[in-house]
Amino acid sequence: MNRTPISELTDGQQIAQSFRASDKQLRVNRQGGKYIILKLTDRTGTVSGMLWNADEIMFDSFDRGDYVHCVGRTQIHNGALQMIVTAVERMDASEVDVAEFERFDADQSQRLRTRLSELLGNLHNVHLRRLGQAFLSDDTFMQRLEIGAAALSNHHAYPGGLLKHTLDLMELCLLVGPRYPQLDTELLMFGAFLHDLGKLEEISSEGEATYTDRGQLVGHIVIGVQMLGEKIREIDSPSDPFPTELRLQLEHLVVAHHGQIEFGSPKLPVTLEALTLHHIDNLDAKIESYTNIIESDISVDGNWTNYNPSIGRKLWNKRD
Repeated sequence: MNRTPISELTDGQQIAQSFRASDKQLRVNRQGGKYIILKLTDRTGTVSGMLWNADEIMFDSFDRGDYVHCVGRTQIHNGALQMIVTAVERMDASEVDVAEFERFDADQSQRLRTRLSELLGNLHNVHLRRLGQAFLSDDTFMQRLEIGAAALSNHHAYPGGLLKHTLDLMELCLLVGPRYPQLDTELLMFGAFLHDLGKLEEISSEGEATYTDRGQLVGHIVIGVQMLGEKIREIDSPSDPFPTELRLQLEHLVVAHHGQIEFGSPKLPVTLEALTLHHIDNLDAKIESYTNIIESDISVDGNWTNYNPSIGRKLWNKRD
């Protein structure tokens, strides 16, 4: 069955094709009528769907992560494309080309994993190098890192996104660190490696990405500190103890990387490395998320995207 990729959908287009229902919510409007909000995905992107005049029978007819056949029409709403769905029906996986929905890039993942091994294996600090090797030699951990997402939305929200985000930050550390001799570049780079590892436990990588119970109850920052402690215990020994001060510095890099208490950091950055990591992390996340907004925008307003309420502005989008 021929289908139009989400990235190629346009305003006012009649649709009757397959999607993956990565999320669904049953809501009630002010008049008491029920409707379903859908998050429809394929390999190329995501589009929201609105199904009016719904009921529990329709809502329960498919699950999150199922392939569904949707009939409807696209429209612009608040500067973004959405689909008004008039019919939705569950599909069996045998009825679709799974490759059209798989966002994991195995080749890129292998390249990133190789580069990660190089960066951690070439550290001069023997304690950081040993700690890095403890992570690299953990096959279960590495397999999860290869397919983990960095978020459910906004930035790097796809299988393998966490590994890419992590490597991009580590490469940025190698560029920024030498420019400022007062920074410990290796400590900064290892902090970049650690900072979001808790998302491997916070976000489920099986089926469609969702927050786990542990993720919602504890959060990836605290989980990340716990994961760090577990690995340090694996390599710690009376004859070669892991330095206490170094452990505290690494823990601080994890707990302070969001930069502000209101953004989820238990502590504000109080070391130069933690301050730098916060800004590098924010830079990479913002560029990725803003790029997604530009690439998914379907404005016809020349060099500008539609107004995006989530960031409070239009973005310059000059088309060559």
